[in-house]
Amino acid sequence: MKVEFDEEVCIGMYQCVAEWDAFEKDTSKGKAILNDSEEVEDGVFAREVPEGSELDAKFAARTCPVDAIRIYDDDGEQLIP
Repeated sequence: MKVEFDEEVCIGMYQCVAEWDAFEKDTSKGKAILNDSEEVEDGVFAREVPEGSELDAKFAARTCPVDAIRIYDDDGEQLIP
């Protein structure tokens, strides 16, 4: 499972931070950041979801009010917008 985070879309509500510890607040930017990720395109960061964290990742994506977080299964199919 993979997570993608679009930092440009993020509005800094930080619900993802409360749901999954892979996200943290960046108060200097007023946005969340996805730890241990790499930039895969301009402003979009991705990383693998560790085993045992799948549910937390899904909750983080579902709570984002602007859909800045997307979850993909191992075949690349998008599970959560």
